[in-house]
Amino acid sequence: MSGRTEGGVVERRPAGIPLICLVTSLILLPTPALAHASDRGHVLLLPTGYYLVGGAFAVAISFLVLALLPANRLDRFWRRCLPLFAFGDALRTAISLISFAGFAILIAAGLFGSRDPLSNPLPLVIWTLLWAGITLLQGVFGDLWSWLNPWVGPWRLASRLFGANDEGGWRLPRWLGCWPAVLLFFAFAWFELIDPAPDDPARLALAAGLYWLFTFLAMLAFGHRQWSRSGEFLSVLFSMVARFAIVERDENGRLALCWPGAKLLAAEPLPTSGIAFLLLALSSVSFDGLSKTFFWLGLFGINPLEFPGRTAMIGGGTFGLVLTFALLAAVFLLAVWLGHRLARSDHTLGQAAGLLVWSIVPIALAYHVAHYLTALLVDGQYALAALSDPFALGWNLFGTADMQIEAGIVAGAGSAWWLWNVQAGAIILGHVLAVLVAHSFAWRLHPQPACAALSQFPLTLLMIAYTVFGLWLLATPTVG
Repeated sequence: MSGRTEGGVVERRPAGIPLICLVTSLILLPTPALAHASDRGHVLLLPTGYYLVGGAFAVAISFLVLALLPANRLDRFWRRCLPLFAFGDALRTAISLISFAGFAILIAAGLFGSRDPLSNPLPLVIWTLLWAGITLLQGVFGDLWSWLNPWVGPWRLASRLFGANDEGGWRLPRWLGCWPAVLLFFAFAWFELIDPAPDDPARLALAAGLYWLFTFLAMLAFGHRQWSRSGEFLSVLFSMVARFAIVERDENGRLALCWPGAKLLAAEPLPTSGIAFLLLALSSVSFDGLSKTFFWLGLFGINPLEFPGRTAMIGGGTFGLVLTFALLAAVFLLAVWLGHRLARSDHTLGQAAGLLVWSIVPIALAYHVAHYLTALLVDGQYALAALSDPFALGWNLFGTADMQIEAGIVAGAGSAWWLWNVQAGAIILGHVLAVLVAHSFAWRLHPQPACAALSQFPLTLLMIAYTVFGLWLLATPTVG
């Protein structure tokens, strides 16, 4: 989360929850220009060439090592877990109702509270705590969203009140897959990256409130489970990310510790819509970083030191978002197709792509860590302060309203050094784990070790190239 400036150099990354049908109308609403200092921008004078070579080398070495390891030995190691304890879900409805009540208060704060995005809790909670924070927690601790989801409790109460079926009165056609979630996630990404003022509290309150209402009605019509798997993009994304977590929960409610990404190996091939969703998740975060670079702005003849504001970049930003997704999808499918041909596979290209796309999850999560780390460190502090005084009335509900914001944690050469190394390490580790996941799926598709290794060679080259691209994004100068 962060403030935007229309005429200045500094910009920061927000997020939003829009409806597709609202995007156009929201653009036309008059909004003030909101300007705040950025906590993200660093022009690093680090030996980035060594990092780029080292990152690519790490991914390449991991491919060679895995190609030589026996498949059964790695599979046994990968599937080891440590049982913990059983955990019921009797409180799920109550927690969801509390989450909904908190969401309603945040919407009211967005409409009637401060217009400053760093003082109003709505932008801070959605941008920082939800979009940046919950995504990371999902990737570590599993499906927390199924408890915090603000729709489960109200939907269960309404279903009982109206005597509705848990599955809803209507059925979505099977061919639809999760295309509704893809479209809504694209609208979300557009609102986050391109809309002129997505962090304006009143604007965000309108978009978030209408999205909640739209989703609630869809769940009443189609059932909570069906719409959560097909249309509610946060639930679709979080369920995919949770497969990477080190905590798993079986059907009996028993928790266990497992290796990161182990649950990905039990996944079934995704349909075309699921492939598109995961690729969109990665490409949108990648374009967020690319769109702030001097290189990208130079393509449109814009001087980064005289940035004209987001309104002037709506057309170019929309084109770039679509182009980034299209290029990533094309290169990914090309790599899978080439590997398919090299291994002389009997499986269809759709089956191979549907399995191998799960290797995108570690990469997308790594980019999320690198992209939102500074926002979590600084804007998380602003969120704690704002939550104590949600309506800017001088309250101090949790004793944090007057806390000192330590923005210096991301300032200075020392901070830049450790931040960049953490971000670079996350990207490299994410790609190495992606190679590991992809190899496991390759052995599932091709029992012969030689064929499995051959099938992964083009995809490994793509991952090496994407590692270099991600590290370049961290090192290149940006406007915010």
